[in-house]
Amino acid sequence: MIRQDSIQQYDITVEGDAAVAVHRPLTPAQVLRWLSPNATPAQQDSAIQAHFEPGEIRWSQRPDTLHLPGHDKGHNLLDVDLPQYYREGFFSKDTLFHPELPGGRFGVAGDPVPYTVHGDNVLTSLLLFCFMLTVVAFTGVKDFFLRQTKNLLYAYREESSEFTETASEVRFQAYMVMLAAFLISLLYYFYTLHYIGDTFILKSQYYLIGVYMAIVVAYFLLKAVLYLLVNNVFFDGKRIRQWNRSLLFVTSVESILLFPAVMLQSYTSISIESVELYFTLALITVKILTIYQCYNIFFRRNVVKVQIILYFCALELIPLLMLWGILDITAKFLKINY
Repeated sequence: MIRQDSIQQYDITVEGDAAVAVHRPLTPAQVLRWLSPNATPAQQDSAIQAHFEPGEIRWSQRPDTLHLPGHDKGHNLLDVDLPQYYREGFFSKDTLFHPELPGGRFGVAGDPVPYTVHGDNVLTSLLLFCFMLTVVAFTGVKDFFLRQTKNLLYAYREESSEFTETASEVRFQAYMVMLAAFLISLLYYFYTLHYIGDTFILKSQYYLIGVYMAIVVAYFLLKAVLYLLVNNVFFDGKRIRQWNRSLLFVTSVESILLFPAVMLQSYTSISIESVELYFTLALITVKILTIYQCYNIFFRRNVVKVQIILYFCALELIPLLMLWGILDITAKFLKINY
């Protein structure tokens, strides 16, 4: 027998009266069997490298015969001068023809999880940010809020002194108006998903909420302009300033009343009908406060019921009905009708 540490191994066979050495190449399995059973992977790798050397790779030079009989041989797809119709075919994008492309998932796809607001990270983060910002801002204007509440509940007197609002108090009321617009847009978005549909031509539901919020902000601006035009004709500047402060405060109260409705609809299993009832009660409360302030500031001396009704209907109810109609038309226009 030849020594076992050679890269080659010979078997001794006897043919007649002569012994003939038969050449048989050594395999990696035989080399690994020479080692102890508890040999480490590094020792196994060293043994393989000691007995074997990498050989030269010789690529096949045979021509490509994967073409139809009677046609010329196949073309190299890396050729820049190759026409486009050679590159594209029925199986050009098939995953079986191109193993490097992903082949997709196995099995049957299940039903997609329906969209919910509590599963939306963007809206959840935005609502949490609004809540924290409101709490922090309220701690700084708590005295102003209590003073405005007192003025809201008591009758307006001309001899009462006017309080000058600070910059932080004005910013707080402006923020509350924007929060009220955002909450109303969210509530109508919930209404849209339940009564109108959940597929729209917009790329994302955030665009739809943004469109609703822009319409609500335009509603608040239109109402402010109407109040400015009408009040400048019939009332003096002191009453107008008192009314503007009261209107901003009532809008702030509206945003506070609407926030629980949005949170309940987003993160609980409450029905949309219950949210509608709460929204209606909150809206009625806000309108009662508005007409009460209108009576105290403008019509307390000369009580004319017809004037109050006309004033309230022209500047409160009609813009509100216009807002509802525009939101409804916008939702049906953006909805995808199959």
